[in-house]
Amino acid sequence: MASTSTTTSPASSPISIAGSNSAAAAGGSVINVSSLVSQLVAAAQAPQQSIINNQTAAVTANISALGTLKSALSTFQSAVTPLSTASGFNAVTASSSSQTVFTATADPTAVGGSYAVTVSNLASAQQLLSAPVAGGSSATIGAGTLTLTLGGASFNVSIDSTDDTLSGIAAAINGAADNTGISAAVISGTDGAHLLLSSTLTGAANTISVTETDGGNALASLTYGTGNTGNYTQNAAAADASFSVAGVNYTSASNVVSDAISGVTLDLLGTTSGTNGSPSSATLTIANDTSTVAGNIQSFVSAYNTLQGSLASLGSFDSSTNTAGPMLGNPVLSGAQNQIQSALYSVVGSSNYNTLASIGITTNSDGTLSVNSATLQNALSSNFNAVSQLFTSSNGVAAQLSSVLSSELGAGGSIDSYSQTLTQQETSLTNQTNTLNQQMSALSASLTQQYATLNTLLSSLQTTSAYLTQAFASLPTVQGVPNA
Repeated sequence: MASTSTTTSPASSPISIAGSNSAAAAGGSVINVSSLVSQLVAAAQAPQQSIINNQTAAVTANISALGTLKSALSTFQSAVTPLSTASGFNAVTASSSSQTVFTATADPTAVGGSYAVTVSNLASAQQLLSAPVAGGSSATIGAGTLTLTLGGASFNVSIDSTDDTLSGIAAAINGAADNTGISAAVISGTDGAHLLLSSTLTGAANTISVTETDGGNALASLTYGTGNTGNYTQNAAAADASFSVAGVNYTSASNVVSDAISGVTLDLLGTTSGTNGSPSSATLTIANDTSTVAGNIQSFVSAYNTLQGSLASLGSFDSSTNTAGPMLGNPVLSGAQNQIQSALYSVVGSSNYNTLASIGITTNSDGTLSVNSATLQNALSSNFNAVSQLFTSSNGVAAQLSSVLSSELGAGGSIDSYSQTLTQQETSLTNQTNTLNQQMSALSASLTQQYATLNTLLSSLQTTSAYLTQAFASLPTVQGVPNA
């Protein structure tokens, strides 16, 4: 049998796995584990997160809408408050028929009516002018202590060589820490310098006296008092105001008098002598302050119109765009609207002014209110008390609105309860997001471990495959037979 010869390919060097195949053969990753796990986790998380996100957006929108409602109601409440109690209608005015004689102000306790006022004398403050001092304001007078008294209160002024001139003495008097109300000035004239002492307090009891302690020497020229009036000329006497109200005489140490008429303060400015253009008497008129009340009612209407705009926006529906307001159909909104409307259009009492419409407040087609100022003013002028009752009585419009708003906005009210519900929902959704994130983190870790193990196995198999491929390629070939 003829022998068969074989031929072998050169194989003088060892097999190199790393140098003959892909990165996988060199131990590289077969699978991009990070990318694959990220996609799988995202796919698992997306539908659940989408549900949570949609619910969160809805809750956030509701919280914002509720805040808008609460703010609108609070603003309206501020306008309702001045009209909800009788004190809001107690404003009165005090007017004078002659403001050159007196002006007046009144508080809510003042009783309406007209009063004749006569003023025979105004309260005045004493003013004393000393005899002239030769040599002027810088001439030396002398040292010692001056005691100045105004009414029943005294203070001392020590004079030494630093302030023993007329100007120095005036400055010392003005700078005394316990000065009871005497001001001093130096008036210079052709005859010399004079010390002018002025009381800051009016009234007959507030007279000035000046004594000294230098034993009758230089400062004695500046003393003044009972039995010693030669050193000064009285420019103005201390005097009380003398006047009468409705024929009742009264005196006052001040021209501002708050105890002659209950609830009224008079500011006396002139006399009623009946000569030189002065009236023989002036009239004080106390009346309800319809202007202030009308202004408060106008503010109430304006605030309601602003509220109505907010409520309409929150509960609106646009059929052309199918867009709904954030609180359309919400019982909190509809409940507040219904209660406000009920109070607004209630009938109060049996007078001619028992509804808002009867005093000139009517409703427009868009739900807002309008005020007929002439009708309102006529109601206030003709029956002020009835208008007050319309707003302030136990079932009055403003009293009812105040109760409704306090209930809605207060602790335990519908807004507070709904707010707590939304807060709980928001917290729950946050917790759901946190839980989902934790679950996805765990899933990511699990998948990463699984695919890393698979990756290692595939990499090992790929390395083995590459090795076998090279091993088979290096086997001797039978002549004429391919070694594959």
